Amino acid sequence: MTDSLIERTHSPLNPTTELQISKGTFMTKRLFSTLAVLVTVGSLVAACGSDGGSADPGDQPAATDSVVSDTTPGATDAAGDDSERLWVMVTDQAGLGDQGFNDLAFAGIERAASEIGGEAQVIESNEQAQYVANLQQAADLGADLVIGVGFLIADAVAETAVANPDTNFLLIDAVAVDENGDPIPNVSSVTFREHEGAYLAGVMAGLTTETGQIGFVGGIEIPPVVRFLSGFTQGLASVNDTATVQSAYVGSFDDSAKAKELTAAFFDGGADIVFEVAGGGGQGAYQEAVERGEGLVIGTDTCKDQLAPDNYLTSATKDVAGAVFSTAVAVADGSFEGGIADLGLDGDFVGVCESTFADLPQEVQDAVSTARESIASGEITVDPGV
Repeated sequence: MTDSLIERTHSPLNPTTELQISKGTFMTKRLFSTLAVLVTVGSLVAACGSDGGSADPGDQPAATDSVVSDTTPGATDAAGDDSERLWVMVTDQAGLGDQGFNDLAFAGIERAASEIGGEAQVIESNEQAQYVANLQQAADLGADLVIGVGFLIADAVAETAVANPDTNFLLIDAVAVDENGDPIPNVSSVTFREHEGAYLAGVMAGLTTETGQIGFVGGIEIPPVVRFLSGFTQGLASVNDTATVQSAYVGSFDDSAKAKELTAAFFDGGADIVFEVAGGGGQGAYQEAVERGEGLVIGTDTCKDQLAPDNYLTSATKDVAGAVFSTAVAVADGSFEGGIADLGLDGDFVGVCESTFADLPQEVQDAVSTARESIASGEITVDPGV
């Protein structure tokens, strides 16, 4: 059964987090202007899909920092009253309130409604079986842009986009392809090179850990999560070749109790830092650190220091909100085109938490800045692990 449509007038993020969205990626002053340039060439897209409607990492169409442009047949006409526009987001099963991925995407459509015009609406999904029906509901509403959030929704976006060629879609964290493996012309697919931002977080962890033991709590072992782990491990090893990382998976992105349990096990086993990539469920990692009063947590997607002010190191961030907003701008000005974009440090699309960066020891700041420049210039290539 399709979830009921939820209309939001205020962001689900608290004011602290909203501020961090606008500032939350390390050295991102050029972010929105760069994204705006990209979407005038083609839509932003997330890389990696699963069998069927999306592509596996080794099989997906090539993606570069610039967008692969396709012609969008019957795309929504840019002409008309912007106040009547409709921006609809379909969440993954973690839903709103995850203090990360879904909330960032929602912040993007709220900004579109505020600055471009129209209304931002959300359809929340409780399980994967609802994805197609929820996406179809969004298309039936006449949305100017339908946003599908997350790797796990990729097949559903592909199916719905093929069935609704006159509707514009944005897919975050995967690539929507047709039955021939080709990009779907009315879908802008945006992926992020999470491994590049996570490398920087690994550098921080390597220079911060006292026990040399790090825990990794993942949601599900899918490509974006694997990229976070791979980059983090490489960054750690670059500055601390004796430190080790142990990983465990929750099995979902919405089970905070399980994430808390895994975090406790890592801390009890001698880890002094835990890197959580568990969606909304990752909030359990912060709860555990706060309750025991020791141990540090590294987050994902956006700054999360408000969850554990005394037990927070950084986050491996990515600007989901910016990608959503810039794609909405392209729809409004008539430049939207389907295609694939793979975004990384060289465009300041990923990074680490900026708002807490100055609190780190100077040695750590310098090491992160050097690594960032080396990755962005191509001197260091980070293996995505997938």
